[in-house]
This record gives sequence, C-alpha cells and structure tokens, in this order.
Amino acid sequence: MPKLKTHKGAAKRVKVTGTGKFIREAQFSGCSHILTKKSPKRIRKFRKQLVVDKTDTPRLKRLLPYAGGK
Repeated sequence: MPKLKTHKGAAKRVKVTGTGKFIREAQFSGCSHILTKKSPKRIRKFRKQLVVDKTDTPRLKRLLPYAGGK
C-alpha cells in the first residue's frame, strides 16, 4: 500500500488533543480585519478555540490519516 497524503489545508486549521479530539479556531464575524477600532478586550475574545463537532470527526480522520486521532 502506498502512503496516504495528508490534506494540508485541514492540517493547518486543526490540531489534535491528547485524548484524540480535534480543536479548531472559533469563527466570529468581524474578527479578521479593521481591528484598529475594536477594543483590546473585544479582540481577545476573538481568540477562542473550540472542539470540532463529533459528526465531523470521521471526515477529519480521513483528511489527516497520521494526526493521531483516536
């Protein structure tokens, strides 16, 4: 069997925890540009990470075959 290729786009966006769950950045509207007028407190709240929903886990395991997801 040849080696499987990792989907690089998914690998840059998702990390794996020690228990095998996938973590991603939270998506908020208005958090990517025109940050000068937004307060530092508001910008800090944009930096959240969320656990990927369990229904998307099988898809990510296919995209990231060597990520170590249990």
